[in-house]
Amino acid sequence: MGFLNFATDVAIDLGTANTLIYIKGRGIVLNEPSIVAVHRSTRKVIAVGHEAQQMHERTHREIETIRPLKDGVIADFEVAEQLIRHLIRKVQTSWITAIRRMVVCVPSGITEVEKRAVRDSAEHAGARQVYLIDEPMAAAIGIGLNVHEPVGNMIVDIGGGTTEIAVIALSGIVIDESIRIGGNELDNAIVQYFKRNHNLLIGQRTAERIKCEVGSAVELDPELEVSVKGRDLVSGIPKVRKISSEDVREALREGISQIAAAVIRCLERTPPELGADILERGIMLTGGGALLKGLDTLIKGRVDLPVYVAEDPLTAVVRGTGAVLEDPEKYEKVLT
Repeated sequence: MGFLNFATDVAIDLGTANTLIYIKGRGIVLNEPSIVAVHRSTRKVIAVGHEAQQMHERTHREIETIRPLKDGVIADFEVAEQLIRHLIRKVQTSWITAIRRMVVCVPSGITEVEKRAVRDSAEHAGARQVYLIDEPMAAAIGIGLNVHEPVGNMIVDIGGGTTEIAVIALSGIVIDESIRIGGNELDNAIVQYFKRNHNLLIGQRTAERIKCEVGSAVELDPELEVSVKGRDLVSGIPKVRKISSEDVREALREGISQIAAAVIRCLERTPPELGADILERGIMLTGGGALLKGLDTLIKGRVDLPVYVAEDPLTAVVRGTGAVLEDPEKYEKVLT
């Protein structure tokens, strides 16, 4: 009998901000922040995912919270491995010993060394065979595009650490552009903006909440307001301030412009026949960043092509990776 009956196949979207896990035959079973809390002296893991996120920016000197991924790639090797291992253990405890196949998504602009790190982390976390798939390719499969046909599709996947832009045809990436600007960079921009212009110091989590609630790429009608707690840098005392969506838009302007510029660079390098396909089919936005209000309108205005936000853009990548798991023969060509 042994473990063989319990061997399973797992797909992981190991993201800078969130990690999603898909199990063959069960679908998406987990979506948690990519963050680990460890004990400073013993390096023992105290919490991962949601529990660690609750502790983030609220720890005392014995506990440290670490995000093992930076800009879409593994920055802290050991912690990344602990993250994968503990998240898989959360999902099911009985067959942690036998993961037959693991498919992991990686940014398309990643180096061989960085790929090696992902592979090693997955193997140390218990996978017997590890396959990698490019994020934009996984996103394209996840939103139901037929990636095998000789037709060009353009995907803009805006994650926590990177924005991946790719033109896909015949099961391969024809042109890709990967920039290290994503949701985290936008949160940072909000923190810096309020520090500079309003003498208000806010935390990363607050910045993210502001972005999700009132952040936008284009003018809103009506403009929104949100009250924010932060520290007044002049008096040093915690304060509540009302913040308008116009302020937030100003803070995000630079980052969003860089994303739009990368889309234009990618289009400039696209072969004309595939360009004609994109003109007809439009550009698809996936990833958590696609949820930013009016981002599709802004990009549409810059490139003068149809732009669509995929439905449930946050899970597009892991759904695509899951589809590959369910039918590896069909998608053999897209795996590395």
